[in-house]
Amino acid sequence: MTYWLLLKTAIQSIRLNWLRTLLTLLGIVIGVGSVIAMTAVGQGAQDTVVARIAAMGSNLLIVNSNTIRTGGVSFGRGSSGTRSTLTITDVDFLRKSLSTASGLTPIVNATGQLIWGATNDSSSVNGVSVDYLDVRNRQIDTGAMFTEAEVQSRATVAVVGQTVVEELFGGQDPVGEQIRIGRVPFTVIGTLKASGSGFGGDNDDLVLVPYTTAQARLSGTQYVSQIWIKAVDKASMTPLQDEITADLRNVHRLAESAEDDFTIRNQSDMINLVSQSTDTFTLLLGAIAGISLLVGGIGIMNMMLVAVTERTKEIGLRIAVGARGTDIMLQFLAESVMICVMGGLLGLVFGVGGAYVLQHFFDVNTSLSTNTMIISVGFAAFVGVAFGLYPAYRASKLDPIEALRYG
Repeated sequence: MTYWLLLKTAIQSIRLNWLRTLLTLLGIVIGVGSVIAMTAVGQGAQDTVVARIAAMGSNLLIVNSNTIRTGGVSFGRGSSGTRSTLTITDVDFLRKSLSTASGLTPIVNATGQLIWGATNDSSSVNGVSVDYLDVRNRQIDTGAMFTEAEVQSRATVAVVGQTVVEELFGGQDPVGEQIRIGRVPFTVIGTLKASGSGFGGDNDDLVLVPYTTAQARLSGTQYVSQIWIKAVDKASMTPLQDEITADLRNVHRLAESAEDDFTIRNQSDMINLVSQSTDTFTLLLGAIAGISLLVGGIGIMNMMLVAVTERTKEIGLRIAVGARGTDIMLQFLAESVMICVMGGLLGLVFGVGGAYVLQHFFDVNTSLSTNTMIISVGFAAFVGVAFGLYPAYRASKLDPIEALRYG
């Protein structure tokens, strides 16, 4: 029997029982569509988180301050009875000693309501150095960044993000305007170009001031919350991290057996960790959706077994006029595979359409994978072979005499 004849016979059989075929292949459609849509959601989530981490800057190492007890009971970071372990002395030492760092900035977290005229807003206020723009890959939109001289003189100047421009100034250029952070007056000397959402929040909802000013006028402390360090390239990040650890342990005079009183986050490690977590999440979603394919395969087997029973006399007649058992087997196998391939292609449309709907109507970021689509449709064809094999084999082994007596 030629392949064309197999295909033609399979199509004729499917057309004669089109409603039953349609209901049967729904399991394959739902299975393939779910796998494609769910993996697109998982990959989209990974892309979103990785993009937010990357938005922080490139080749970054973030040194976080731990808190230590200053007497009494420690109630947590920043609470009474604790103090930070990072100081400007650490910043100055690292700036001079690190050989593979292209930039470094302390981060002094400060609080205070933003007030401009009759308008007020709340935002993140960070005390930083002039290296902040290079370290975080940010750019000035209007005006200018404060200078090293302004840092050293503790000038009350500020650079604001685009969210602050919109919320506090109604979208107008604020350069030259006077604002108050808490009770301290500041002059806005520049605005940052928009960066969008980042890991941990809105990158544009912030106010930058000299770290010396933040310490003296806003936070009231000489300690720093974080030190952001940019490596010259990705390859130097791990050696740089080891160098930072050794230098800070030396400055803090920690005993060899003592634990670090700081923590370092490596941006590459963060991205790898997120990728591994979301890969596991995507695999879980795909596995759950893949169960639908197995259920659909069972439906295919059930339908083909019913078809063998209904067409017993036809099978006997074909064998009687010279058809071989292999021809009968291939005929039923071709029907099973065709149904599954049809279901796979319809599922492909269903999955792509579902991903589109999720992204454009429910604001869920999705990322379609060509490999996933090919594998899903290919697996649907495999299901047709796997679950159609037994009914096809059973049909090929019918006794022609008994088959002709049937019905």
